[in-house]
Amino acid sequence: QVQLVESGGGSVQAGGSLRLSCAASTDIYRRYCMGWFRQAPGKEREWVAGISSGLTAYYAVSVKGRFTISQDNAKKMLFLQMNSLKPEDTAMYYCAADPTPCLATMKLADVAYWGQGTQVAVSS
Repeated sequence: QVQLVESGGGSVQAGGSLRLSCAASTDIYRRYCMGWFRQAPGKEREWVAGISSGLTAYYAVSVKGRFTISQDNAKKMLFLQMNSLKPEDTAMYYCAADPTPCLATMKLADVAYWGQGTQVAVSS
């Protein structure tokens, strides 16, 4: 059973930065498309960024240029560096693992494993 554990969330002011981490219990990063989703109160869960086993990164339009996804296969870690944060980035952020090939986006229905989430709050 794969376990994904996020950390690094918190509260920041607009314009600030946070770095989220996701630790996996197995060597999943070499075989899965990994990514981050987020869910704001009252809204649907949405895809934020994804990265292939070959380290090609993909981003939602709303975060492109501000967020950077990366992974360390040796350490079984996934990261999301979030800069220039905006109040609309406030959400619960989830690490996700998708066994289908990485494309320009990730679909909720394709995700096989989820982390428990880490809260990000951005104040204006």
